[in-house]
Amino acid sequence: MAKITLDNLAHSYMPNPASEDDYALKELNHVWEDGAAYALLGASGCGKSTLLNIISGLLTPSQGRILFNDTDVTRSPTAERNIAQVFQFPVVYDTMTVRDNLAFPLRNRGRAESEVAERVQEIARMIGMEHMLNRKARGLGADEKQKISLGRGMVRRDVNALLFDEPLTVIDPHMKWELRTQLKRLHNEFGHTMIYVTHDQTEALTFADRVVVMHDGRVVQIGTPEELFERPEHTFVGYFIGSPGMNVIPAKVDGNRAYIEGTELPLARGYGALKGKVAIGVRPEYARLSSSEGLPVRVRRVEDVGRHKIIRAEFFGHEIAIIAGEDDRIGADMTRVTFDPAHVNVYANDWLVAGEAA
Repeated sequence: MAKITLDNLAHSYMPNPASEDDYALKELNHVWEDGAAYALLGASGCGKSTLLNIISGLLTPSQGRILFNDTDVTRSPTAERNIAQVFQFPVVYDTMTVRDNLAFPLRNRGRAESEVAERVQEIARMIGMEHMLNRKARGLGADEKQKISLGRGMVRRDVNALLFDEPLTVIDPHMKWELRTQLKRLHNEFGHTMIYVTHDQTEALTFADRVVVMHDGRVVQIGTPEELFERPEHTFVGYFIGSPGMNVIPAKVDGNRAYIEGTELPLARGYGALKGKVAIGVRPEYARLSSSEGLPVRVRRVEDVGRHKIIRAEFFGHEIAIIAGEDDRIGADMTRVTFDPAHVNVYANDWLVAGEAA
């Protein structure tokens, strides 16, 4: 297990980067705790896999250092970092049986056969392949091969870190839930430092202790699922986390009031003079339709998703999403929307502004 320190880390695939825009991974300075489970979350191309490959040693960064437990491993090969990595697409030895595939990392390190047999049986049970241990990998489907890859990554107890690069892409939906649960149980039992790359917010939020949200090569927030939901530090986090995502509406903010297209809204905190692009951000869960107060809106459609309803409304060209209870009345006279002031966030140039208690 290892504490992982990213010190002034950045990477460009260009030989002579001239500006920040030339960097696929913009400067990072973070310490990731020993034994914690992290998820790297973001859209395709945001730099997740680049960062993971730097941590694993498959890529040498253009600048900065990476340390495992205060030891500089920036230029150390993967084999010297004592990590296990599972890739998006299955990597298995086709001519070997499932049993021998799972046993390979342990035998390669000279473990006793009694230990190998016990651990292989345990991992096979975890990934649901006990009945297939004697089958050759060559004839298996992509999802079964990926389960072998996962199992081989988890079979060693002594690794510094377990790295997963979108490992459940080819796994069927039901098995995804089971394997995520098993990965979480493995983490709780052995305390490995785990880093899990995904573009799926459900995978990230259910797996990780802390989620690292990336956007355009930059880490925009590291936090617990609750922190990401309640206080997104960047508008991208608000948009990317949640279904539907956070409503972001351009506004003028003065003290503890927001002014939007001539309508005044109360805020729970006070703000000084803000420069640049100013907006408020409100989760659909904290918006309510009203017949008498709030922003004037036009309800475009109502989506009944079983446990609640999602109301899609329009306000001066901006779509506003509102979540209502399954039994809440949605009348023709309800043409305004109000927000819970305690859950209205204020942003300047897409970054959260803290404000002061009003």
